[in-house]
Amino acid sequence: MTQRAGSDGGPEPATGQGRALIDAGAELDPVHPVKPPVRHRPGGLSAAEVAERVARGEVNDVPLRSSRSTADIIRGNVFTRFNALIGVLWVIMFIVAPFQDTLFGFVIVANTGIGIIQELRAKKTLDGLAVIGEAKPTVRRDGVAAEVSTSAIVLGDLVELGPGDKVVVDGEVAEADNLEVDESLLTGEADPVLKRRGDQVMSGSFVVAGGGAFTATKVGRQAYAAQLAEEASRFTLVSSELRSGISTILKYVTWMMVPTAIGLIISQLLVKGDNLKDAIARTVGGIVPMIPEGLVLLTSVAFAIGVIRLGRKQCLVQELPAIEGLARVNVVCLDKTGTLTEGGMDVTELRVLAGFDAAYVHKVLGALGESDPRPNASLQAIIKEYPDSDDWRCTRSLPFSSARKYSGAAFSEGDGQSSAWLLGAPDVLLAPDTPVLADADALNEKGLRVLLLARVARETDGVHGPDALDAPDVAAGASPAALVVLEQRLRPDAADTLAYFEEQEVAAKVISGDNAVSVGAVAGKLGLPGAEQTVDARRLPADRDAMAAELDAHAVFGRVTPRQKRDMVGALQSRGHNVAMTGDGVNDVLALKDADIGVSMGSGSEATKAVAQIVLLNNSFATLPSVVAEGRRVIGNITRVATLFLTKTVYSVLLAVLVVCWRVEYPFLPRHLTLLSTLTIGVPAFFLALAPNKERAKPHFVRLVMRYAIPAGVIAAVATFLTYQLARSHYSGPGALKAETSVATLTLFLVALWVLAIIARPYTLWRLGLVLAMGFGFLVVLVVPWLQDFFALKLVGTTMPWAAVGIAVAAAVVLEVAWRWVDRRFPA
Repeated sequence: MTQRAGSDGGPEPATGQGRALIDAGAELDPVHPVKPPVRHRPGGLSAAEVAERVARGEVNDVPLRSSRSTADIIRGNVFTRFNALIGVLWVIMFIVAPFQDTLFGFVIVANTGIGIIQELRAKKTLDGLAVIGEAKPTVRRDGVAAEVSTSAIVLGDLVELGPGDKVVVDGEVAEADNLEVDESLLTGEADPVLKRRGDQVMSGSFVVAGGGAFTATKVGRQAYAAQLAEEASRFTLVSSELRSGISTILKYVTWMMVPTAIGLIISQLLVKGDNLKDAIARTVGGIVPMIPEGLVLLTSVAFAIGVIRLGRKQCLVQELPAIEGLARVNVVCLDKTGTLTEGGMDVTELRVLAGFDAAYVHKVLGALGESDPRPNASLQAIIKEYPDSDDWRCTRSLPFSSARKYSGAAFSEGDGQSSAWLLGAPDVLLAPDTPVLADADALNEKGLRVLLLARVARETDGVHGPDALDAPDVAAGASPAALVVLEQRLRPDAADTLAYFEEQEVAAKVISGDNAVSVGAVAGKLGLPGAEQTVDARRLPADRDAMAAELDAHAVFGRVTPRQKRDMVGALQSRGHNVAMTGDGVNDVLALKDADIGVSMGSGSEATKAVAQIVLLNNSFATLPSVVAEGRRVIGNITRVATLFLTKTVYSVLLAVLVVCWRVEYPFLPRHLTLLSTLTIGVPAFFLALAPNKERAKPHFVRLVMRYAIPAGVIAAVATFLTYQLARSHYSGPGALKAETSVATLTLFLVALWVLAIIARPYTLWRLGLVLAMGFGFLVVLVVPWLQDFFALKLVGTTMPWAAVGIAVAAAVVLEVAWRWVDRRFPA
């Protein structure tokens, strides 16, 4: 096919696809004069000019941040509010107490080290995957187009654009072929903007139709998107109920802890006035367990390990809370093409309609394929089946747009004849009563994609009116020439994935730009419930509430425009649904951006990958259940262990209050609480936080945790203080305090172990073994002489030890009753 003429009458330079680009500026649109452009170099910069600009630092050197820096990770784990408090207490204990009472500090150091190591491992995984998924813009240098990394673009580079491409630096349009750019991510305005030569394009926008090239005028930190990134990094921890809930809990803990600690300090100094060091040691012993120091650590470790696990499955999590978010999702919206079906297509049939010759139609299809420099999947299948004869000249082209559902081109046929053609959705191009639509519907019911080739009416032919293809009524009077039947390949894993979502009570909604009947047939083959009741989105009400009602009642929607996809996501969210949107095309970007969680295929457009929180680099829809399962594991397990940590905080604060009110010595030294915390919280929490967990994520994290932690902590504190008071009246003499502490420790351990036993339910062999192992560990401490001395624990006599056990058993019974009452009174 002959190249189209450029504005100067000569052929334009070839793009990376070897096809010409046409300047849609001055020659065809005198109403919109072209702005004076920057100097246009059709072949791009030379290698020497690129090297010169690199030497001057005129390079797009903004780092792609997929994760926190190493320094930020270390700083975030080490310099925390609670680490600072524990550090001060640790130093004090080194001065006034024996080594055993400083063990809590070593535990914190070990925990912090574990947190840093796991986050660094997650960073390595994230950064490695980010490089794989990084956009590779096409840059023309020395007349040759090649893909380069975003950071390799220099000032003055000629960057080519096609549908779905993201504008990676600021620039000025040098070549335009019906170039339409969506700037909604920058301006919030969803309507595409037609760009002509000399117009400005900003980084962060993306191409929805047409093609072209622009000259980079601002790179690095001067580019618009980079300036936005300075204010908000790409790695932003947003919309995480888990993290915000833990922050809320820690805030309230701090408020409770400060006055309680002050009261404890004063009371212990008054009670132990003759032994300052012991008073300080017991004060610290009361303050340290109030701090849920391991909770934040385990949350970070759980997220980090989740990233590593998903990374092994080629799943790039661009924002960590996306793991949590997808676990909370109860509606997932799926685009058909590229999600339920594979990207490629095959032409299976060509039905030439009356009045047209098959050979002529073949030639038209070949010419249409050659007219588009960036063909979509449908046109690629046509190009493969009907190669261009190379003797027609394209005089005007209209690239495919998801909004209008068709493309077109006008040709000079070489023998003095001219014609204009449209290729697109039959039900969009034809009147509803056209007989051809019945044939198209019958094919759609088999799950096939059907395109109509139609000749534009003579009075709107491209030769007589070059802008006629852009007219809204261009299809009026068009003559149907042929039906092009395409078969889409179903993803082999799609049916199992849809079945998984149904099992997990996650509603799947298929929203596609294709014919509704065809989409329903594909969804039906995959076993989606409700696939037989399809809805044509052109008949959907504009009112949000009415649209939400339709969405709740149906599962398959066809002929959905990009803006409608976004409106549908908003309508579902207005009903309180947590919505995930999956897609790979530029028509999915607006919906991906507004959804609670956006999921893009790795083969998707640069724009979709830029706005998505999760990118499936292996293009496997079957990876989604793994992400959901990982999120549920994180949320469910952190909820479990948070209950353990906050039970300790509650009983520590209440014990301190009781000690202050009764004006007695605090019963425990730091070593005792270190032992209890390690056996009933630290070690088991680490295993529970990383264990498999398929429970559906529940909302209201703070309420869910505190409704168990408060009664458990109160029961533990009251039982322990009761045992301590009985022991004070039972024992006397020089070793009385040690004996009193020992039986109080026994009661507290048994009650805390029962809390662990409840948290570990439902039991599996390893969970039961974990609880028994912790009990056995405490028993070893009580019977091994050197451990008795090390932890200052020795049970004296039989009366009080058995009384301590009896009180613990009674507390466990009350705990079970309280737990069940909470479940009935405050259901999740």
